[in-house]
Amino acid sequence: MNFKIGDEVVVITGSDKGKSGKIIKTLKSDNKVIVEGVNVVKKHQKATAQATGGIIEVEAPINASNVMILDPKTKKRTRIGHTTDTKTNKKIRIAKKSNEKID
Repeated sequence: MNFKIGDEVVVITGSDKGKSGKIIKTLKSDNKVIVEGVNVVKKHQKATAQATGGIIEVEAPINASNVMILDPKTKKRTRIGHTTDTKTNKKIRIAKKSNEKID
């Protein structure tokens, strides 16, 4: 999986198609990501000593194949490529459309 926490992504398929947000959490073993404000479900929370009970809304994980990263230059969806930095000889991620470095 090429996604990291904090990446700006857009959903390309499903009921939330077209929505965008930042990645909150990555679940690498399941190949899923949790995106802020996307795939919101209602969860019944039982009351505890610290918190009150009720129905709360939380983001559910979606498959990583259903999201694409936003290009930092054009703000359109793009694929992720890899290359090595010439100065530090480290592997970096780049946007395929504009060859911009993805932080």
